[in-house]
Amino acid sequence: MLTNETMAPRALAFLLSEANGNRSRAVATIASGAGVLDAGTVLGKIAASGKFTASPAAETAGIEGAEVALAILAYGVDATGADVDVTVVDRDAVVKAACLIHDASVDDTTRIAAKAAELDAVGIRVR
Repeated sequence: MLTNETMAPRALAFLLSEANGNRSRAVATIASGAGVLDAGTVLGKIAASGKFTASPAAETAGIEGAEVALAILAYGVDATGADVDVTVVDRDAVVKAACLIHDASVDDTTRIAAKAAELDAVGIRVR
């Protein structure tokens, strides 16, 4: 029996260039309950906990602060039932716009452009 399967985004496939050494990367914690996130997911930091989750288009109850995009997930992760430490790209990098994965609420060109501007503010250029 034939089935159609879609391959998950490859780790760091979104990255065009980054600074030397580990300057562009950091370790962060994805908050429990964030679910399954693929490599290339645009992340925001939850103000109350300092943990990360997919960055929504607007302030969302329970994850206030995460609406500001600050980093991109380097490797896929399952944070459905527990916090998970991950590698993120958080500065001095150039990334492919087509390879970024946004929260479902970031659903039009205006919101996508806003996320690109937020990433640019922390030194991540979206091309």
